[in-house]
Amino acid sequence: MKDYPDRMTAEEARAFGEDVLNIVSQIPRGRVMTYGHIALLAGWPSHARMVGRTLRYTPGADKLPCHRVVNKEGRTAPGWKRQRTLLEEEGVTFKANGHVDMERHQWKLIIDN
Repeated sequence: MKDYPDRMTAEEARAFGEDVLNIVSQIPRGRVMTYGHIALLAGWPSHARMVGRTLRYTPGADKLPCHRVVNKEGRTAPGWKRQRTLLEEEGVTFKANGHVDMERHQWKLIIDN
């Protein structure tokens, strides 16, 4: 794993994971969020990759709408062909380059701390 200058303690990592799962659970049908935006909302803006790891390795995360999380360009997860199908079933549209139309479908949750 990359050595982050702002490394998390075990307690911070646990809280981060809970925050990520909570944020993902709120993404509405037909909308998407980016890994980076989720990391920012969870208080660790440089940890976008850790969002992906959290979604991949946390037991029970597969019951959340993880398919609604894409990268900042709107690319779906490599190796997960069903993700595009799940998004299209919710009305999410894709551009000719195969990326989600982020202007139409990106959801920007704002959390007031």
